[in-house]
Amino acid sequence: MTHPIVIIGGGLAGLFCALKLAPRAVTILAAAPIGRGASSAWAQAGIAAAVGPGDTVDAHVADTIAAGDGIVDEAIIAAMAAEASDRVHDLLEFGVPFDRDLEGHLAVSREAAHSHSRIVRVKGDMAGRAIMAALVDAVAKAGHIRVLEGYVAEELVVEAGRVAGVIARGEAGQGRRQVVAASDVIMATGGIGHLYEVTTNPTEARGGGIGMAARAGARMADMEFVQFHPTAIDVGKDPAPLATEALRGHGATLLNRAGERFMVPLHPDAELAPRDEVARGIFAEVQAGRGAFLDCRTAVADFAAEFPTVHGYCAEAGIDPSVDLIPVTPAAHYFMGGIWTDADGRTSLPGLWSCGECTSTGAHGANRLASNSLLEAVVFAARVAEALGGEGADPAPAGWADGSVHDPDAVTESDPPAMTRLRASRSAHLGVLRNGPGMRRALGAIMALDAANADDPRFANVLTTARLIAIAALNRTESRGGHYRTDFPEQDPAWRRRSLLTLDQAEAVVEDLLKT
Repeated sequence: MTHPIVIIGGGLAGLFCALKLAPRAVTILAAAPIGRGASSAWAQAGIAAAVGPGDTVDAHVADTIAAGDGIVDEAIIAAMAAEASDRVHDLLEFGVPFDRDLEGHLAVSREAAHSHSRIVRVKGDMAGRAIMAALVDAVAKAGHIRVLEGYVAEELVVEAGRVAGVIARGEAGQGRRQVVAASDVIMATGGIGHLYEVTTNPTEARGGGIGMAARAGARMADMEFVQFHPTAIDVGKDPAPLATEALRGHGATLLNRAGERFMVPLHPDAELAPRDEVARGIFAEVQAGRGAFLDCRTAVADFAAEFPTVHGYCAEAGIDPSVDLIPVTPAAHYFMGGIWTDADGRTSLPGLWSCGECTSTGAHGANRLASNSLLEAVVFAARVAEALGGEGADPAPAGWADGSVHDPDAVTESDPPAMTRLRASRSAHLGVLRNGPGMRRALGAIMALDAANADDPRFANVLTTARLIAIAALNRTESRGGHYRTDFPEQDPAWRRRSLLTLDQAEAVVEDLLKT
């Protein structure tokens, strides 16, 4: 039988790509039930697209370049913004119920650092959940897609310099190792938020796919740039529930315990400043013991109706946003770095493609513009599918047996001690604020964990990603976007560029760092 295309990951990018690949035969390997272990399902705001009155693609591009702090790939973002409307209409055809105004036009809202209202949403703050539900339903009806849930990928199969399959374990990663042969492999494994103690990401978002690609020899890009969402709700939950940025777009303000709007003196746009600046402002208040709170009391008329997801999170914590301030703190949220690809999702390793948050296309630069993440996922998933449409083998015959299915009601286990130590070290030394000595300590902790867990291939992938982030952050001796070094607080024109490296190159950097 002709080998199918294999997609690793059951989130937005993986499902959208699989649907757009029709009629090519596709196998999706998903560690969790498709859609449920995906950060995309938790996205509240929506998709950025220049579809509102007065808005333009050029304005969307300009806003993205400004937020990206000097290193956005302008050709990439121009293509992404130009294709946004088409991808939104694709999602409408898949059944996503985007909000509309009284005249039937797509309703749009505004978020920080956007010059126009251009966030296409669902019921205010339910876009991610609604999009994933529609795509899961479409995949279930698609005859060309086989989904293997509970399959945990551990290693890429490379033959004669080309990726030819995946080694994975079924039964939620507890089964025997199996080789899943493929004509091409598409990495769509999501981000790295769970590498930090406070994150808005699900447990699965720990960078394993990125590390897997790096260990196979793929080039990485911009690994130092981690975005921290400014307003995770600070109620001690893991993952931390998110108070969408759209609340500040609606007029919510940030106060400290003394009732002061601390962002006003820090940036001309105050609460609507770029995310990295708002995150640092909140972090400073929290670290100083003054606390940070989101004041929505007069900004939203009917909170439960306009922002049902956030209202539910608050209700669980005993907070009434109409009368109470919402405690907030920065949380690891989105990764601008990842597997380097070209404009069509090809990696540097033949036979390996990538899309979604595990990928670094250059569209976000050093700091992602709000709601460009879901857009990037669908735009480049479609581009991968289009590029693969005429490549490789003909569609394989249908009739495959079902794979193992992960129990959707299973309780997520707590992190093992090694993962807990890794998360603590990264939060302490590679978080909102960084410096050389701290990052060296973080790198040393990663190397010690690597030596002590040499027989665990999945954790080796996670540690590889963690190591690459630390090395790239140490190597960039400036502050830019989501990467802020207290020992190098200014931007350096020499670093106005993307950073590219392979695992071998990173190890050479480590040797140089250890010498100094």
